[in-house]
Amino acid sequence: MKKLLMATAAAALTAGTAYAGGHAKEVKLGILFGFTGPIESLTPAMASGAELAMEEVTKSGKLLDSATVSSVRADNGCVDNGLAVANAEKIISEGVNGIVGGDCSGVTGAVLQNVAIPNGMVMISPSASSPGLSTMEDNGLFFRTTPSDARQGQIMAEVLNERGVSSIALTYTNNDYGKGLADSIQSAFEAAGGEVTIVAAHEDGKGDYSAEVGALASAGGDVLVVAGYLDQGGLGIIQGSLDSGAFDLFGLPDGMIGDSLPQNVGPDLDGSFGQIAGSDSEGSRVFAEMATAADFDGTSAYAPESYDAAALFLLAMQAANSTKPADYMGKILDVANGPGEPINPGELGKALEILAAGGEIDYQGATGVELIGPGESAGSYREVEVKGGKIETVKFR
Repeated sequence: MKKLLMATAAAALTAGTAYAGGHAKEVKLGILFGFTGPIESLTPAMASGAELAMEEVTKSGKLLDSATVSSVRADNGCVDNGLAVANAEKIISEGVNGIVGGDCSGVTGAVLQNVAIPNGMVMISPSASSPGLSTMEDNGLFFRTTPSDARQGQIMAEVLNERGVSSIALTYTNNDYGKGLADSIQSAFEAAGGEVTIVAAHEDGKGDYSAEVGALASAGGDVLVVAGYLDQGGLGIIQGSLDSGAFDLFGLPDGMIGDSLPQNVGPDLDGSFGQIAGSDSEGSRVFAEMATAADFDGTSAYAPESYDAAALFLLAMQAANSTKPADYMGKILDVANGPGEPINPGELGKALEILAAGGEIDYQGATGVELIGPGESAGSYREVEVKGGKIETVKFR
């Protein structure tokens, strides 16, 4: 994707700083994703999604006093709290006005508690889905454009039941995301009459998962549900299961959905299925077309949610007439929800004009945005299945 336009001010402006008589001419949004680690194949498209919204706003010239928007990328390793905290502190020192991120739930919680709250910095995550984040004390600074895994567990139970699955073995990556999702899947599936034969954690980054696969195989089940990450532990569990003949059909929650999984596993993955947050909206189709024009895959996991996260920041700043987190944080729910003019991708300039004139918008975005409760997505999902080595959407829920 083309590099974003950069401001020509002689010195970078710190968060919320303004020129005399006007607003800052550059707005900086941090992008704090796991560019290395167990979901590294997903984050390039996620970052491009966020930067697409920034570029759209910059080109419109409608944000505050024709401010330009630039991104500051930083790696959190997905599961490396120390790296995540250090890099969050670094980008705040570089003057970001908000943070798109984190992506994985554990690092997101660590950054929220150790960096965002002490610094009064707003975070909007496109993908951190742990139910624990719903109740974490956040001083009103944390939002997410993806639904909680409390909802995903219900969706997975529905998918399993409709496919005639009566028993599952369940493994999860041993962190906040994996444990919260596994608990949700187990409770929802058992409540619907299904049997969970085993619930077992696995660690990411191992070279051999034969012991874990052996325990899962001994417990048995119609399907092995892998609540892990597609580039490390989850992939290793699936490959080990196929190599040993332990399982040949897999349930794939959101952390396992991405093109690299069928590419790495091969045709034996065909028939496996799962779900990921997604919307069958006009906005999702528009975003996919915009992404194609910008040379990245807009259907990649959490790329649409990343566009929406960045857009919400910029729209809230316009509504508050300020780039200061303390000023705009209270406007995020206002611009995300009705009443107001519906806004799709490609219409951010229009939205900024409406807000500048004192009007109201209902940001729909790429994912049919509706924020509820503590500032998280109400949640719709797309059911997917691996067919011919490709992940295909078969239904929306």
